[in-house]
Parts: sequence; structure tokens; C-alpha cells
Amino acid sequence: MSRVLIDACVLYPTVLRGIVLGVAKRGYFTPLWSDRILEEWRRAAARHDEPTIAETEIVLAKLAFPSAIVTVSETTRSGLSLPDPDDNHVLAAAIDGQAGELLTLNLKDFPTRTLSAHGIIRRDPDGFLLEALDANKEDVDAAVQNVLIAAASHGIDVNNPRALLKRARLPRLAKALFQD
Repeated sequence: MSRVLIDACVLYPTVLRGIVLGVAKRGYFTPLWSDRILEEWRRAAARHDEPTIAETEIVLAKLAFPSAIVTVSETTRSGLSLPDPDDNHVLAAAIDGQAGELLTLNLKDFPTRTLSAHGIIRRDPDGFLLEALDANKEDVDAAVQNVLIAAASHGIDVNNPRALLKRARLPRLAKALFQD
């Protein structure tokens, strides 16, 4: 099973995180993150007036995946040079967590050449989940349906699931699951 470091931009927003972690719960991959990545998730949620919800969801994610936390060594982090130095900790977590893949929406700050030098492949969530769909449609569909049920229970309109997934930056997955 592949080890995948999940960047904070994938952990927040909620719909994207729910689908990604739902697929992980079904055994498609082993998720990884660092305490700093979780803190970035917490801060992103706080900017949208959701700090208590995020705190609860972070606790639930930690309980669901107790081995996901990666301790980042300062030696690893300090030896890296990315276009945005604030992202060095993400790559360091991927390296120290022995991840084969980095799941991120931030493509420009994680150059393919830099990641491949460490044996890590950069993946966007839409392509990653589309690949998971090809491997096991039932599991991905179940993860998406669970997210839609949860969203509806929080008052989110799920009458157009394709549009909801598109807003979650999953347009190809949306098209594959919800043909017009």
C-alpha cells in the first residue's frame, strides 16, 4: 500500500478531505501528515470561522489514522530548497515519512524534479482519486456518498453532486461519477 503525504490544502476544504480520507479508510493508501500540516489546516479553518469544527475533525482524523503523524527532523527540513521556503516542512515530512507520493493542490511550489530526487511523486487530488476510482469504483463511490450524506446533514445542498465535487476541485472525478 502506498504511503501518501497529504498537504494542508487537501485537508481543508471539508469535501475534498472527506473523500480523500474516505478512500484511505477503505485501504487504498496510507495517509501521512505532520503536526505542522495539521496546524495549517486548523489555521485555514479559523479564517473561515470554523476553528472548533476543525479541531474536532483533526482529533477524529488522528484517531482514524493513528500512525499518520510524521515527525519531521530539522536536518531533513533544513537541507531542502523549494520555491516557497515555507513548504520545505511538507517535503521534509514526505521524506521522513517515507512517502512515495505527495498529494497537493500546490503544483507550482513542489517542482517535479525536486520531488523525484527524493523518490516522491507529486499528485493532484483529482487525478489521484480518478486513479483510485479506476482501481475500485465501489470504494470511491462509497467515500463520495458518505461525504454527500454528511454534507446534507450540515445543510449543504447536495442536489447537484457533480457541481459540489467541481467546487471541491475534483472536476474529472465529478464527471466520471455523475454523467449528465
